[in-house]
Amino acid sequence: MSAQSRHSGWSHTLQQLKFTTSDPCDLIKDEFQLLQAQYHSLKLECDKLASKKPETQHHYQAEIFKGLNGISQQFLGTIQWANKQVAVSDIGTASSHCLCSLAHLSKENNNRHDGGTHQKDDGR
Repeated sequence: MSAQSRHSGWSHTLQQLKFTTSDPCDLIKDEFQLLQAQYHSLKLECDKLASKKPETQHHYQAEIFKGLNGISQQFLGTIQWANKQVAVSDIGTASSHCLCSLAHLSKENNNRHDGGTHQKDDGR
């Protein structure tokens, strides 16, 4: 083998090596950029859902209150007048306890989810 053919062989081998190592690096870079874009999109969606959370909880509590009120009205229609005063008082107490419990659970749930589980986005 002549010196020129060996040099040509090495040059070709080096070009192949450069080609084979730069391709995976480019693929990794592209994949990383894709993952960054997906992360950003998911973070925006999470922030959007978190901003809607109080409104959703309030709506849920209002629906529960409406349901309890409907059940109470049906119940009051079936009992005698003498017992209605006591029943109305008891239903009022039960409703306020139920709503307080819902508010407490909602607050507890917020504390559990907001208490350090969200990490600051440092742009990575």
